[in-house]
Amino acid sequence: MKRILLFLYIALAGYEMHAQSFFNFRKGRDIIFSVGTGTTSYFGDLNNPGDIFDTSPNINLGLQYFFTDRIAIRSEASWFRLSGDDADADNEGRSVRNLSFRSDNFEWNVVGIVQAFSNGTRYYQRPGINVYGFAGIGLLYFNPQGQVPDNDWSGNPLPEAGNYVALQPLQTEGEAYSRTAIVVPAGIGLKLKAGPFFNFLIEGGYRFAFTDYLDDVSSTYLLHSSLASDPLRQAMADRRNEIGLEPRGTEEGLIRGNSEDNDGYFILNAKVEFYLPSHIFSTSKSRYYKRKRSRKARRR
Repeated sequence: MKRILLFLYIALAGYEMHAQSFFNFRKGRDIIFSVGTGTTSYFGDLNNPGDIFDTSPNINLGLQYFFTDRIAIRSEASWFRLSGDDADADNEGRSVRNLSFRSDNFEWNVVGIVQAFSNGTRYYQRPGINVYGFAGIGLLYFNPQGQVPDNDWSGNPLPEAGNYVALQPLQTEGEAYSRTAIVVPAGIGLKLKAGPFFNFLIEGGYRFAFTDYLDDVSSTYLLHSSLASDPLRQAMADRRNEIGLEPRGTEEGLIRGNSEDNDGYFILNAKVEFYLPSHIFSTSKSRYYKRKRSRKARRR
């Protein structure tokens, strides 16, 4: 009987030591990897004012670190597409302008996150549902492109017809704007606990861009006659001939876009978060194997 009790005591003690080491290991998972996808909606001179949500795709990857049980910092890299077309506008003034664009964009940002509820003393004790807000700063690379029409204003075929060309080098408004811009992301999210190591998120955030050229449209038309030496540039700066209209840039200062407001975009994502093991960015595992090999060597 004493031997049975001794055996049970040793077994329980061993289990307790194993459990303590396991939970201590789990406690240290403060770095979170995330991946997400969803839609991006563009807001600028070429979107229809009634359109709030778009179907342009995006994908993003991120790393997050909690400083306290409610406050974290996150860095994300994203790819997304923006597009707009006057042909989709309800306003007649917009439809006769007949401008359009698409753009593949890359954003990197750093944001601070504040949760409504505490994660608890250990990360696996976090609540099943949490709400959070975020704001920060980011860097955007954008490259608006337009599809080349079949013919130029003189009716001659364009060699690039049907292809998409970058609009910034053409300076369709005479502005050599930068294709990089500062953005300020801000938004909210809903987090659902999906297990000890996973969360599911629904997140929406608006980006305030420090540029009005996400769509290559901002101010006024160039004089149509001044572009005659470059048929491609002339065709992309004013596309009214494609719908049978006369050129708009017949005199200086005629409005092409609204320069009073910068462009922006809204990202709506579904994400998965994973709590990374604490040793993933350290050499502790390699030191463990070195110690194990040295013990074996001493036994020999």
